[in-house]
Amino acid sequence: MPAFEITVASADDIRLLGEWADAEGWNPGRTDGTAFFAADPHGFLIGRLDGEPAACISVVRYGAGFAFLGFYITRPQLRGQGYGIQVWRAGMARLEGRNVGLDGVVEQQDNYRKSGFHSAWNNIRYEGVPAGAGAAPDGVSLVDARTLPFDRLAAYDRRFFPEARDGFLASWISLPQRTALAAVRDGELCGFSVLRAGSTASRVGPLYADSAEVASALLGALAASAPGTPMAVDVPDVNTAAVRLVEELGLAPSFETARMYTGPVPAIDQSGLFGVTSLELG
Repeated sequence: MPAFEITVASADDIRLLGEWADAEGWNPGRTDGTAFFAADPHGFLIGRLDGEPAACISVVRYGAGFAFLGFYITRPQLRGQGYGIQVWRAGMARLEGRNVGLDGVVEQQDNYRKSGFHSAWNNIRYEGVPAGAGAAPDGVSLVDARTLPFDRLAAYDRRFFPEARDGFLASWISLPQRTALAAVRDGELCGFSVLRAGSTASRVGPLYADSAEVASALLGALAASAPGTPMAVDVPDVNTAAVRLVEELGLAPSFETARMYTGPVPAIDQSGLFGVTSLELG
C-alpha cells in the first residue's frame, strides 16, 4: 500500500506550491513564496505519496484568533483518492479554535460550506491594461512605500486585515520584481498598493484607498511603472466603488472566488478595500 505522509513544508516546497498554483491558473506573483514563508514558516503542509509531493495546503495563523487557508491543491492525477482530504483535516486541526478565512474557487465552495465556512463576499479578478486612470487628487502625493516609517504602513494595513502581519508585510513590499506605492495626504496615509510580476498579468494587491480617486491614481502610477503590461486585481464585490472603478478603467473579469469564514466576518474597512492582497494568504 502506498505510504502517505504529511509534514510541514520546506522553503523549497513552497516554491513548488507556487508552481502548482500557477498550473491551476491562479497566477501567483513570482516571488510571493518568500513573503508567504515569512508570514508563518510552520503554516504550509505537504503530503507525500511514497516520498513524492502529492497534495498541499496553507494554514497560516495570525495573532491569537485568526487564520487563513489557501493552496489547497492535489496533483490532478491523484485527485479523488482521499489524499487531499487528509491534508485538509491536518490543516484544519492546526487551526482549531480560530476564525478561518479562505478564498474559495467556484467548484469547491459547496465543499467548504459543508466544512463550516460561509460566504462573506465574492472577489472578482479584473485584468487588462488600465486606460484613463486619474492623477493624484489635490493634496495627495504618491511615494515609494518603502521610504515610510514601517510602523505607519503596518498600522494602515491593519485597517483592512483582521490581525497584524508585520513580518509578511515587510517582506511583501521589499521583494524584487515589485513596486510598492503609498498615497499621503497631510502626512497621513490615504492609500497603499503593491504591483508584483506574475507569469501572465502582473498582480496588484493590496489596493487600499480612502477614495476611488486615490485608488485610480495608485493604479495609474503602478501601470506607468510597467507600461503596456496587463494587470490583475482581485476586487471585492462588496465594494461597489471598486468594481465601478476597474470597469471604468477597461479591466475585464476573468476569475472569481468567494471570501468565506468559519466565524463572524471580521470588522475591517471594506469601503477602502479596493483589491485584496493575496488569494492565498488573505
